[in-house]
Amino acid sequence: MPSIITLTTDFGLGSHYVAVMKGVILSINPAAVIVDITHGIPPQDIRQAALVLDDVCERFPVDTIHVAVVDPGVGTSRAIVYARIDQRHYIAPDNGLLSRLAARHRPSKLIKLQNRDFWLHPVSSTFHGRDIIAPVAARLSLGLDPAELGPPLEQLATLQWPQPRQTERRIEGMVVTVDSFGNLETNITAEMLAGRPTDERVCIVCGIYETFGIYHTYAEQPNGMLVALINSAGRLELALVGDNAARRLGVGPGTHVVVAWE
Repeated sequence: MPSIITLTTDFGLGSHYVAVMKGVILSINPAAVIVDITHGIPPQDIRQAALVLDDVCERFPVDTIHVAVVDPGVGTSRAIVYARIDQRHYIAPDNGLLSRLAARHRPSKLIKLQNRDFWLHPVSSTFHGRDIIAPVAARLSLGLDPAELGPPLEQLATLQWPQPRQTERRIEGMVVTVDSFGNLETNITAEMLAGRPTDERVCIVCGIYETFGIYHTYAEQPNGMLVALINSAGRLELALVGDNAARRLGVGPGTHVVVAWE
């Protein structure tokens, strides 16, 4: 079975930087299967990329090689790491990109990329995705032992992930990401809502906007209405039916969200 290599970056849709990385990979392993997860991560938004990786990567087959390049510190002393997490391979700057994955599944192997034998030369100080990460991913897809990449790393860099506050009649969380439709995904999970009323007795407030009830589908409310539901990732989502909630309401990541019961 050909090796699968995924790419997640903040390069932007249509960026030629994506093609450059693919060219490097295919020059080393022409049989590699390259899958774009997304190149639409907001520029330098490590937190958003970490959420995407956590939601998507486990859906790929065992031994998939996941490459992530969202790298505000490119060219600095920040490390680039190889990680083995939940039977899959990851290559990314060590800046928190893998922190959510590692919180759910303890990495079985962490290595700091230092062996320049597997890099392109010369190495640009502004494009480590091309010169370090892409060639290493390609060589791993050909069977390179990760132990040859460099010395072991004790732990990954982490990010702080605020957790919702819960009481008997109230959960306080926040919007953590906005999807391509403008829907607002929160850090309030289905598990937190389990066993609580989901009908009109529950009020959901997002910033200065509110709605009542938690529904199953968008179509259960008319166009233009704010609707709350549990999305495919198992988190509370707020959407403006038939419209872009983030743009129309002027809210985004970090906006305070309260779920309260009478």
